[in-house]
Amino acid sequence: MILMKDIVREGHPALRTKAEEVKFPLTDEERKLAKDMLQFLKNSQDPEIAEKYGLRSGIGLAGNQINFLKRIFAIHIEQENGEALSFIAVNPKIVSHSAEKTYLPQGEGCLSVDRSVPGYVPRYARITVKFYTLDGEEKKMRLQGLPAICFQHELDHLNGVMFYDHINKEDPFAPIPDAFPLEAESEA
Repeated sequence: MILMKDIVREGHPALRTKAEEVKFPLTDEERKLAKDMLQFLKNSQDPEIAEKYGLRSGIGLAGNQINFLKRIFAIHIEQENGEALSFIAVNPKIVSHSAEKTYLPQGEGCLSVDRSVPGYVPRYARITVKFYTLDGEEKKMRLQGLPAICFQHELDHLNGVMFYDHINKEDPFAPIPDAFPLEAESEA
């Protein structure tokens, strides 16, 4: 079981390292870590389990965040319709995106960042993504809103990029051209 102590924090070199492509079939270790990452997110969103183990709530977790430098991340988001968008993405990529941007008005958070970093993080409003399942099956998905923001945040991790790298250093709350605020709250 992944706990907060297993998640590397700002300053750890894994967070600035580009993760490696994964080869199929996955090793037992890769499969287990990927499943553990998804389970962490589910546990972190369960109030009883989160309190018992001292977990911060998260909606996404990338391999780099547990010092596992492979291109794998997990996402678990309760959607507005009450259904969970829950998956493990192996070798994920964005194949197309909207010109329009979006951002979280309260800024983004990160399980690897133990401080609040104010500012808008511009993200594509809509993206089409491709990734593989643990069994090597290719998936293609269209994402928008919070799932699209989360996917981009986790993909950044795999490339050694932190969310605050996107914040305008001169004016963190400067208007973003062709962007609209997304009303949602969570940490990735």
